[in-house]
Amino acid sequence: MQEGFTRLWRGTNASLALAVPSVGIYMPCYDIFRNMMDDFTTQNAPNLTPYVPLAAGTLARSLACISCYPVELARTRMQAFRATQKGMLPGVWKTLLGVIKPLNGASLLQNLHNYRFWWTGLGAQLARDVPFSAICWPTLEPIRRRLLGLAGDEASVATILGANFSAGFAAGTLAAAATCPLDVAKTRRQIEKDPERALKMTTRTTLLEIWRDGGLRGLFTGVGPRVGRAGPSVGIVVSFYEVVKYTIYYRHHTSS
Repeated sequence: MQEGFTRLWRGTNASLALAVPSVGIYMPCYDIFRNMMDDFTTQNAPNLTPYVPLAAGTLARSLACISCYPVELARTRMQAFRATQKGMLPGVWKTLLGVIKPLNGASLLQNLHNYRFWWTGLGAQLARDVPFSAICWPTLEPIRRRLLGLAGDEASVATILGANFSAGFAAGTLAAAATCPLDVAKTRRQIEKDPERALKMTTRTTLLEIWRDGGLRGLFTGVGPRVGRAGPSVGIVVSFYEVVKYTIYYRHHTSS
């Protein structure tokens, strides 16, 4: 409580700024890629069909991560560092500007080169989120199909909401626990203050440093809060997305 109770919500604006475009890219792209791959594998390679959720999830997550990574970097830094001397935390844009250091009198090319710092730790982010999706979706899809199958053809909004939330909760919890070491490495890379060291760090070397400093306990630092957040988060996002899809589909067919 050294920084006050309100500091617990530090970085909330960045989290909201990240969630909307990230989910807006991730979920529709997953549906598009899954449907395309399902059609292709069903006709040409039926034995590969079970791996479609894995491939579609990792591809969609990679696209969302790369597109929204600067905001993710700002969110992590806003949550990790203390308030400024005036007692105020910088916004997303000011935090991003603090990551880079424009050079007075430098050429446009030199200054643009500094913007690569906005993608500092992207490798660690992908190293965490791609395996997360690779575990999450192959776990989620069978559970969701099983639960929806129990409801039969009489699916309703409540059934879809419950089935998707339960499947998302279980899959998100498992994936978050399994990828916790990669999350620790990602966070450590994102909050590195030395620009030269930040560019030289890799996910592998960061994991080795964490192991050397704290062993297995260090690799799973914060696993409780991460699992406690990821399970409900995945459940809420997937269930509400599917409910919106069902509502739009139902209204379209009832009106036509």
